[in-house]
Amino acid sequence: MAWQGLIDRYRERLDIAQGAEPISLCEGNTPLVPAPFLSKLIGAEVHLKYEGLNPTGSFKDRGMTTAITQAMFEGAESVICASTGNTAASAAAYAARAGLKCIVLIPDGKIALGKLAGAIAYGAEVVAIRGSFDDGLKMVRDVTRHAPIALVNSVNPARLEGQKTAAWEVTEQLGQCPDWLCLPVGNAGNISAYWMGFHQVKQSPQLLGAQAAGAAPIVRGHVIENPETFATAIRIGNPARWAQAEDALRESNGKILAVSDSEILKAYQLLAQREGVFCEPSSAAGVAGLMKEAEDRPDDFIGRKIVCVLTGHGLKDPDTAVGQNLTPTIINADVNELLKHLERDTK
Repeated sequence: MAWQGLIDRYRERLDIAQGAEPISLCEGNTPLVPAPFLSKLIGAEVHLKYEGLNPTGSFKDRGMTTAITQAMFEGAESVICASTGNTAASAAAYAARAGLKCIVLIPDGKIALGKLAGAIAYGAEVVAIRGSFDDGLKMVRDVTRHAPIALVNSVNPARLEGQKTAAWEVTEQLGQCPDWLCLPVGNAGNISAYWMGFHQVKQSPQLLGAQAAGAAPIVRGHVIENPETFATAIRIGNPARWAQAEDALRESNGKILAVSDSEILKAYQLLAQREGVFCEPSSAAGVAGLMKEAEDRPDDFIGRKIVCVLTGHGLKDPDTAVGQNLTPTIINADVNELLKHLERDTK
């Protein structure tokens, strides 16, 4: 029988109801892509865990299969979440699969088009608020205290149960635990989940987390009231898993740093143009952090096995890709014009 998804593959290691019927879209099993250009640049063996190849295009599907499965087992008829985009699309898809109503709160005007399109296509009720993601998360947490609706943000422990499976996949695919695992940090659920996964199987890579400089509360040590970055998925000023992320960084002897939007954009372009891997901008934050830290402290990384987690597909945010002032050359449908154009390019 073909593998059906994370719950079927790892059920005995997951702290969810063992008798629950899986709600799955065959998530997980995403590729670990060798990154030869980055490897040469860093002087290490670098791989990319390409989570953008999950069913809805982001790592959120790992946690959503377990969260929706658990919610169904507990008798939920509807689910709700606040989101910068990826959680909304994932919750909507898995709720549709389960036959549940889904309500998503998003910051008005601050969500990438590809993510909004997903939430709408999967049939969610989308509510835009005049406020930030942090405002939205507070609202949905309050609502679930007064209404019979399941919250599926990463504050739900079942979410991290699914997300931690990526740590096991990384080790299985690499053949060993990496020396460093680099990833973006927004609401801090993913970095916490990876550490849970590694810790559960007694493995200890060093974690390198990267926050956008305009949305770096963990780095700065205080809540950011008005977070700003073009990397919308990590535009969060008060991470729900802040304390857990700090524990993971300390226990792994890891580091967290802030990277500028220009550094994220540079890494985003490098991944697409030199490695052939198209990720959403926020996904590139972990690579930007690695490049920055390796330049400052090269001895920490030279010769090491490094995995960078790319959390979402580039088509999640098409506006960034097409907004880089790269317009196509227009010629007539004439082969001689094409030959002349190619000749100019070779000079």
